[in-house]
Amino acid sequence: MGINKERSAWEKVNMARAQERPSAKQYIDRIFDNFMEFHGDRNFGDDPAIIGGIAQLDGRSVTVIAQQKGENTKDNIFRNFGCPHPEGYRKALRLMLQAEKFGRPVICFVDTQGAYCGIGAEERGQGEAIARNLVTMMNLKTPIISVVIGQGGSGGALALAVADEVWMLENSVYSILSPEGFASILWKDASRAQEAADIMKLTAEDLLSLKVIDRVIMEPNGGAHKNIDAMATILKDRFISTLEKLCSLEEDKLLMKRYEKFRKIGYYKE
Repeated sequence: MGINKERSAWEKVNMARAQERPSAKQYIDRIFDNFMEFHGDRNFGDDPAIIGGIAQLDGRSVTVIAQQKGENTKDNIFRNFGCPHPEGYRKALRLMLQAEKFGRPVICFVDTQGAYCGIGAEERGQGEAIARNLVTMMNLKTPIISVVIGQGGSGGALALAVADEVWMLENSVYSILSPEGFASILWKDASRAQEAADIMKLTAEDLLSLKVIDRVIMEPNGGAHKNIDAMATILKDRFISTLEKLCSLEEDKLLMKRYEKFRKIGYYKE
């Protein structure tokens, strides 16, 4: 099964945004056993837009961190439509450092249109929180896998996507900003969003060809929402096989491969 090239970039944007698109929590419930959610950043508060905790994956202890959109209107409001505040990123950072301490691999689910850009978030250091995650993930001494399951927007997404393996679901998107924002900046006309999507190179196929990501995960016919169980099984199998390889690497080699990947020097050669 190959990538569906019949769908336009704009169609994939709309699929990634669709309310029926499976949320991170729906995948977590199907992929992992004994998920125990942790709360709070030990500094300001808890952010429901990011969920995280520890779980079992085929008998292996892992740390799971995810951007969570609401599954209905009330839940969306509670979770701020999946747009994290700085305390969400600091909670993620706390869990990453905990994972490093106890030798647990980290699995991240990316699904946000971007970090929350309100006054309160800026006052509490949104930019610093994102930047600290980037630095920490680059040097984290444990394997990291990140998968974009819906929208991957700007630094808000990147803060959970500095990983040894970065994947995208077939109908997800990953970009520096929304097509509407791009069109507003470039042409002063947000109504040209569809045209912007076509030139932004934001689809999984585009980003794989540019080597921004490492793998495209194919979805069931019609999209992940048509068969969540099948999509979760595909992801679970990929996680298990990939962690077997990553966990077998020596720490120095793991970090060097990650460094070279993001420096665009090339992958570490055996």
